[in-house]
Amino acid sequence: MQEYFITLLGGLVTTLELTLLSLLLGIALALLMTWVLELRIPVATQLVQLWVLIFTGTPLLIQIFLIYYGPGQFEWLKSGPLWPLLKQPWFCAVLALGFNTAAYSTRLFKGALDAIPSGEVEACRALGFSAGQTLWMKVRHAARRLVPAYSNEVILVLKGSSLASTITIMDVMGLAQRLNAQTYDTLAVFTVAGALYLTMNGLLTIGFRWCERRALAFQA
Repeated sequence: MQEYFITLLGGLVTTLELTLLSLLLGIALALLMTWVLELRIPVATQLVQLWVLIFTGTPLLIQIFLIYYGPGQFEWLKSGPLWPLLKQPWFCAVLALGFNTAAYSTRLFKGALDAIPSGEVEACRALGFSAGQTLWMKVRHAARRLVPAYSNEVILVLKGSSLASTITIMDVMGLAQRLNAQTYDTLAVFTVAGALYLTMNGLLTIGFRWCERRALAFQA
């Protein structure tokens, strides 16, 4: 098991990079889509709602397969400028994970904004705050509520990154599957892989709990 552990550590950086890039893409898209929903921009609001429906209503594994294998079915895409990226499993995995977490994060962000009492918004308007200042107030208040919920989303993305191994990415799970095929020592190999994921999730949980305490202290 010690040899398995050392081998699987080789995929740890890939797992963390995949998770981090997906989260960065997801949070950027989620902030944009939340802004669209908050301002109720015509047409764009309906498109965002459709995006959220599609990516929260279908399995992540199907999304990965569609983004990786789907573009190859269209000749105009294969001859286009994006094909060198779309044929790369790493790029497709980041897109799938990023698009997926963007949809769930949009729900979290919009829900946190909607949870702010209407009286606080009315007070801002009575004080002569602009629309931008009112939105910033809502964002500050919502951020304190978001930490516990978003920490769960980060952990889900980390665990979901293991599905990237299905399109040949050698992360922790990809290396575990290769080891299992070579040794047939299924119990030991996947126990070590599970322990690695458990450790990463535990460290993330500790980090977010610290952030949550800091946010509560700042609120006080």
